[in-house]
Amino acid sequence: MSKQVKSIFVKLVAALALAFACVAVAQTFANNSTSQTIQAAKKMSNKEKAAKRWIAMRESGGSYTARNGSCYGKYQLSIGYLHGDLSPKNQELTADRYVYGRYGSWVNAKRFWLAHNWY
Repeated sequence: MSKQVKSIFVKLVAALALAFACVAVAQTFANNSTSQTIQAAKKMSNKEKAAKRWIAMRESGGSYTARNGSCYGKYQLSIGYLHGDLSPKNQELTADRYVYGRYGSWVNAKRFWLAHNWY
């Protein structure tokens, strides 16, 4: 093998190793993020639960099957966020993940909703 071919081969192997490492880190982050979201949702205060209920009522009247354009369900999430799983369980998990990721809490999401009429 020539030096140029060896150099290209080494770079290719290094690039593949980096790509696999990035995928592993992303999967770990996603799993930890979901785990943290579940933990936060389980420990919700009464104020958090009330804010979550308030948003659900404003968005869909509390219906898991409500539809408005490309938004769907109890929390009127973009249907793409649900990845084809329209179940109530997935809607709850996805809404919690969205709200905790974007606003930090349901109370903060409600504050934003009050100021902008959406969250």
